[in-house]
Amino acid sequence: MTTNRGASASRDLVAAAGLAAAAVAACVLVLAWTGGAAPLLLGDPGPAVRWGLPVARVVGDLSAALTIGVLVLAAVGLAAGQDAALGRALRIASSGAGLWALATAAVAVLGYSDVSGQPLGDPAFGAGLATYLRTGDAGRGLVVTGCVALVVNIGALLAGRLRAAGLLAVVSLVGLVPAALAGHSASAQSSHETAVTSLGLHLVGVTVWVGGLAGLVLLRPVLGEGLSDVARRYSTLALWAFVAVGLSGAVNGWVHLGGLDALGSRYGVVLLAKTGAFAVLGFAGRLHRRETLRDLAAGRSGAFVRLAVVEGVVMALAVGFAVGLARSASPVPDVATTPLTPTEVATGYPMPAEPSVASWVTVWQPDLLWVVLAGLGVGLYVVGVARLRSRGDTWPVLRTVSWLLGVAVLVWVTCGAPAAYGRVLFSAHMVGHMTLSMAAPLFLVLGAPVTLLLRVVHPRADGSRGAREWTLSVLDSRAARVLTHPVVVSFLFAGSLVLFYFSPLFEVALTTHVGHELMHLHFLLAGYLMAWVIIGVDPGPHRPSPPLRLVMLFVTMAFHAFFGIALMGTTTVLAPSYWASVGRTWGRPLLADQQYGGGVAWGIGELPALALAVILAIQWSMSDTRQARRLDRAADRDGDAELRAYNEMLARMAASDDARTRDSTVRDSTVQ
Repeated sequence: MTTNRGASASRDLVAAAGLAAAAVAACVLVLAWTGGAAPLLLGDPGPAVRWGLPVARVVGDLSAALTIGVLVLAAVGLAAGQDAALGRALRIASSGAGLWALATAAVAVLGYSDVSGQPLGDPAFGAGLATYLRTGDAGRGLVVTGCVALVVNIGALLAGRLRAAGLLAVVSLVGLVPAALAGHSASAQSSHETAVTSLGLHLVGVTVWVGGLAGLVLLRPVLGEGLSDVARRYSTLALWAFVAVGLSGAVNGWVHLGGLDALGSRYGVVLLAKTGAFAVLGFAGRLHRRETLRDLAAGRSGAFVRLAVVEGVVMALAVGFAVGLARSASPVPDVATTPLTPTEVATGYPMPAEPSVASWVTVWQPDLLWVVLAGLGVGLYVVGVARLRSRGDTWPVLRTVSWLLGVAVLVWVTCGAPAAYGRVLFSAHMVGHMTLSMAAPLFLVLGAPVTLLLRVVHPRADGSRGAREWTLSVLDSRAARVLTHPVVVSFLFAGSLVLFYFSPLFEVALTTHVGHELMHLHFLLAGYLMAWVIIGVDPGPHRPSPPLRLVMLFVTMAFHAFFGIALMGTTTVLAPSYWASVGRTWGRPLLADQQYGGGVAWGIGELPALALAVILAIQWSMSDTRQARRLDRAADRDGDAELRAYNEMLARMAASDDARTRDSTVRDSTVQ
C-alpha cells in the first residue's frame, strides 16, 4: 500500500512538472513572438530578469490555482467520512501555498529589478527592494499575496475539517486581489476600474477551474466510489467558472485591444490562440457532462482521466499565453497618449455636467463589479422563484417585487448619478451613502433571499456542503451571532460613521479602487444587518424582542441625526487634498457642500427610519395576532385543555392553601 501511494505521488509530481513546463514553454513562445522580453534601451535589468520574471509568474499562477482550486473543491465536493481525501486535499493545498509564497518572493525580487532597472548584483539592490516592498503599490501587493500564501500554507497543515477548508478557500482568494490591481490598466482612465474588475473575475474563474480539475485528478486515488459525486459537483463549479472566464475575458480583451482591427496585431493573434484554448476547454467540459460523468457513475474512469489530462495540458498552455500577454505591449497602451484633465487624474472619469433634476436619472458610470453582482442577484432570485412555482409551491409576489426594487436601488447608487457625482461632490456622495445603507437594504431584506435559497436548494444527504449547507453553517456560526448582536450592529451602522469619515479611511476610499469598493460593501452590509435585526424575515441568530428593536432603531437614528448635525457644523474639509484635486468649477464651495451633505445625511435618514418603525409595528401586531390564532386553534382541537389545566392548577393551589390554613388553626388551638 505504501509503495502504491509512493508511486502515485511520483506520477503526480512528474505530471505537475510536465504541465508547468508546458505553461513556461507557451509563455516563452509568446514573449519571443511579441517581443515582450526584448532588451530595453535604458535601464535594462538583464536577460535573467526579463525571462525569469514571467517564468516566476507562471509558477506562481499555477500554484495559486492549485491552492485555491483544491480548497474550493474540498469545501463543496467532499462528503462526511472522506477523511483521507480531505487530509490529502489539505496537504496538497499546503504544498501549493508554499510554492505560491516562494514564487511570489521571486516575483518581488525580479519585479523590482525590472521596474528599477537595477541588476540583481547591484550593491544598492537590497535597500531599494526594501523600499519598493514598503512603499510601492506593486511591492505592497506582493507582500499581501505572500502573507496570504504563508497563512494558507500553515493553516492547511493545522486544519482538519471541511469548515476550515472553506475558510482557507476564502482567505486564499484574497491573495488574487493584488494581481488584479497590478494587471494592465488601459490608457483610458475610465477603463481602468473595468479592467481591474474583469481581471479579478477572470482570475477567480481560472483558479477555481484549473485548480479544481488538478485537485480532482490528484484526489482520485483516495476518493474511490465517491469520485463520481465529487466530479459531478466539480462540473457545476467548472460551468460557473467557464462563464466567468468567458465574460470577463471578453471585457478585458476588448479594453486592451480597443477594437476588432487590432486582432491582426501580434497581441491579437495570441489573444485569439488563448480564445481557441478556451473553446477547446468548453468542448471538453461538454464531453464531461454528457459522457464521462455517466462513465464514472458506472465505475469506468479511463475516459475521464484521458480527457482530464488533455484539459490540463490546454489549461497550462492558456496560463502561459496569459502571462506572456501580460508582459507584452497591447494595442491600447498602458500610458495615456493624450493629456488627462485633473478630474480624470483624480477620479478616473471626466467631470460630469452640473447636476440637474434630469441628470440624476440620465447620468451613469457603470461599475462592472456591481453590474455582475446585481445580475447574479436578479437571475438567481428569479430562477429560484420559478423553480418553486414549477413544483407547485408559492412565493409572495411582494417579496419578489421588494427584492427587484432593492437591486434596482443598488445599481443606481453604484452605477448611476450618485456614483458619478459622488466622486466630485461630497453632498452627492452622502446621497449615495444614505441610500445604499438605508433604502436598498430595506427592500433587500424584505425579499427574504435566504428563505428562498433554503426552500429551493435540496439538502445533501451525504454530509457534503453545498450552498444550502454553507448558508446554514454561516447563520449558525459564532461570527454571525456576534455580528447580529444589537450593540455590534448599532456600532457598524452608526458608530462606524465617525471612524470612517473622521479618519484617513475616507480618503483611502476616495483615492483607491479597492477602498472605493470596500466602502460600498461596508455601507450595504451594515445597512443590511441593521434592517435584518429590525424587520428581517430570514432565519438567523436570535433577535431581540420587538420593543428592544424599536429602542435600538430610535437610538441609532438619533446618532445618525447627530452625525449629520456634526457635519453641518464642520469648519474644515474632510479629505481636503482629494476634493481640491478634483478640479470642480461648478456648484458650492467645498466646505459649504460638505455642510450641505450633513443636512442630506440628516434628512434622507428620516424616511427609511420611519418605514422601518412602521414595518416593525406591523410585524409586531401580526405576530401577536398569529400567536392568538395559534392558541385559538389549539383550544378548538383539544377543548381548551390548556385553560382547563391552568384552572386545575389554580384549584390545587387553593386547596393546598386551605389545607395549610386548617393545619395552622389546629396547631394554634392545640397550643392554647
